[in-house]
This record gives sequence, structure tokens and C-alpha cells, in this order.
Amino acid sequence: MILQTIVYENEKDDVMTELNEMKQYFEAKDVSIGISESISNGNHFVKIFCSDLDFTSNLENKFNLYMSNILYKIVVKEFCYDEIQKFLNDTYFFLKYEEMREVTERSLKILKNEEKVLDEDMIYCINKKNDILDKIQECIKENNEINIKGFVTFRIKELTRDLESIINKVVERYMAEKEYNEFIKLLKYFVEVQESKIDEINIMIKENGEYIIQDKDGTDIMEEILSDLLDVKYTGSVSIDDLIISGLITYCPKHIIIHCSDNCINKEIIDTIKKVFENRVELCEGCSKCDKIKSTLKV
Repeated sequence: MILQTIVYENEKDDVMTELNEMKQYFEAKDVSIGISESISNGNHFVKIFCSDLDFTSNLENKFNLYMSNILYKIVVKEFCYDEIQKFLNDTYFFLKYEEMREVTERSLKILKNEEKVLDEDMIYCINKKNDILDKIQECIKENNEINIKGFVTFRIKELTRDLESIINKVVERYMAEKEYNEFIKLLKYFVEVQESKIDEINIMIKENGEYIIQDKDGTDIMEEILSDLLDVKYTGSVSIDDLIISGLITYCPKHIIIHCSDNCINKEIIDTIKKVFENRVELCEGCSKCDKIKSTLKV
């Protein structure tokens, strides 16, 4: 039984590599897939088939899913450079050349499934890629023959919206990171030009994420550090993390020791402190203060 016929041009040599990998995938599952190739007028016609005995709706679904991934890779390859550059130039013309290049590289990495970090932005991109795969799979189900050139030419517009949504998310994240890095530079400048008002600050993080702040003698200075900041001008929208960062900038300690950092709910505060205060920061996991926290005793 013929599962699908693929038509591609001579320069699409990577198609056969993908199809042979698919053949090996099904053979590993004890399903024999046949591939027959012929050439006419510079086009390659590849028939993919299996025996009637092996054919089931489950096999057909797995085949369509695998084929949609192959076509997705081709779409990304066709879309990647020229289309990304065109979209960025039209939509984000204010970006500098280096920024355009960085966004392009990040977009390619995500579209090619090379990004390993899983966060909220990546989940969004994964969902968009799944939308693309669903649309490609529907096309495969509706057509017994897929001409790759025709598919890319006529279907790319239908898929472009999802692809551009991914690029928009990459730009959004890049701009947020740029703004954050500029903010860090500003904070580092404040730290460099200020005199230290205290030698050492210990930040202890309880198992529930709450903070205890002490000086080098073990005196609780949480209220002292934050007292100038807890003013009526601050609203409930200001988090304790932001207040602690502001307090550290104000007091500009020579040494900051963070105890039990793994308990921190918002890991960004640790990252920010390390970036702003650099070699003044020490992460401690093995002193008496840490032992008290880990044993759930009151510090």
C-alpha cells in the first residue's frame, strides 16, 4: 500500500536522507517501509509504501506525524534566512546589525529545535511549532502526493503567521534581556561609586523562601536595611525581592553571603545580586547558619 508520494528537485538531496532515517525508525519497530525512487524531467518521485498486513490506522498516524516533521524541517530551511531577514527588516528596522544577527541566530536555534532551555517563552514557541506541525499534517492527510517545491511555495503563507509569532517572541525576549543588562550596568555603576556603609551582610533563605538578613555579628538588620524604602510612596506592587536589591545598593556591603540559595523561590534575585556585586558575593551551603536553616531551627 502506498502511504505517500514525495516529489522533489535535484538540489533537495537531504530529503532522501530524512526518508531513509524514517525507514530505519519504522524497521526498529518491526514495520517494513519500502522506498521507490524514479527521476523524470529533473524531478525525483519517491513512493513510500508498506505491506497491507502492516498497515493500520496507528501506523498511518505515526507515518503522517513523521512526514510532517520532515516537511517542517524543509519549511524552516526555506523560510530561515531570507524570510527571517525580510521580516526583521520590515518589522524591527530599528534594530542594529549586530542585534539583527543575534535575533536571527536565536530564531534559527529555536526553529531547528536546538534550544534546550525550557521556560515560559520556549513553551510558547513549542506550542507554535506544534500548530505548524498540525497544519502540515492536515495537508499530508489531504494529499496522496506532496510536491515539496509547491508545498513550500503555496503553503508558506499559511504557516508564516506561526513562524513570525516565534520570531516576535525571540525579539521580545531579546529586548527584555537588553533592558535588564542595561539596568544591571546602571546598578553596578552605583555600587562602584558609593562607599560601603557595612562590611558584611548575610542573607539567609528559609525553606519556604522567606529571607533573614543579618550583619557579620548575627544581628538581624532586615528592618534597618529596608526602613528607608518602606515609605508611603511604595505600593503593594513592589516585591520584597526588589526592596532587598534596593537595600543592598543603598548599603553597598563589602561582602554579601547568601545562605541556602537553593531555597530561593525567585532565582532571578540571586542572579541579579551576583551580577551587580560580582566578586563581593559568596554562596554558602555549609556553615552554622546554613545548618540551622536546613534543620528547620529558628535562626
